[in-house]
Amino acid sequence: MQIAVSACLLGEPVRYDKSGQRDRFITDKLSKYMTFIPFCPEHLAFGTPRQTIRIVLEEGQKRVYTVFSHEEVTQKMNDAMQQELAKITANEICGIILKSKSPSSGLGSTKYYTKEMGEGMKDGLFASTCKAFYEDFPIEEEARLLDPWLRENFVMQIFAYDEAMKIEKKIQKVSELVAFHTAYKFLLHSKSEKNYRELGNIVANHTHQSFQEVIQNYFSLFRKTIAMKSKISQSVNVLEHMAGFFKHHLDKVEKEELHTQIKDFQNEIIPLISVMSTIEFLAKKYDTHYLLEQRFLSPYPKDLALRSSILEGK
Repeated sequence: MQIAVSACLLGEPVRYDKSGQRDRFITDKLSKYMTFIPFCPEHLAFGTPRQTIRIVLEEGQKRVYTVFSHEEVTQKMNDAMQQELAKITANEICGIILKSKSPSSGLGSTKYYTKEMGEGMKDGLFASTCKAFYEDFPIEEEARLLDPWLRENFVMQIFAYDEAMKIEKKIQKVSELVAFHTAYKFLLHSKSEKNYRELGNIVANHTHQSFQEVIQNYFSLFRKTIAMKSKISQSVNVLEHMAGFFKHHLDKVEKEELHTQIKDFQNEIIPLISVMSTIEFLAKKYDTHYLLEQRFLSPYPKDLALRSSILEGK
């Protein structure tokens, strides 16, 4: 699995002052499961160390100037961005992590100017380029990933996107699509009940579309759906559905305890992993293969521990 990452976040000394800004979640956690394609259009365009740059809005156009010498370097920047984009798109990536506040890579955190006046925060130039090229794609900046909720949703999206990308390339039978959709049912439900039902209709193919049309329509909507952020209320709905699989196995006290756990998660008293562990235990005890095969239970490796915080839900 490959993702593109701002080079400074990997510790490479490519910032304007020849420093790096290593992000340990990326280098220590994600590196166990992903390989990284580093990029830094500013380093490519101007070298390191270098003058800082700023984006100035002039007559509706984005222009790039060095801060101290006031030299316009828009074309150099554009050329470097195209080179970096070509490098990234030459690989099958399943996500991009950008550097916050960077003129090139900030995601809604880049300062814009009109002459000497601040013009608010927007996407950096390369961030905008990536968003325009990749549709419904996992893209985040490292500062936003400090939020447990955004981090969990982003990593979940990366792993789902990667699996979808791989199966879409090799799928040959409707039964393979059915198996894929079945495994993702509860995860999709936790994102959007409306889209979950629509995806089910695409798989059922009541309109008798060609196999290729079904595949194209399914994975297009799948990517849109996994790009949505899960919420506590939606996860609670899914957990209640899962609990229903044990209604003939549990006695009254056990049922009450399970539903108390779900309620405690809803009220942000316990993290999601506590409820998930109980459901997984019951699924193993009662040999409920349908639940054990659900990606909602294990959307990514457990040692990433992204569901262990009460703050991961909203």
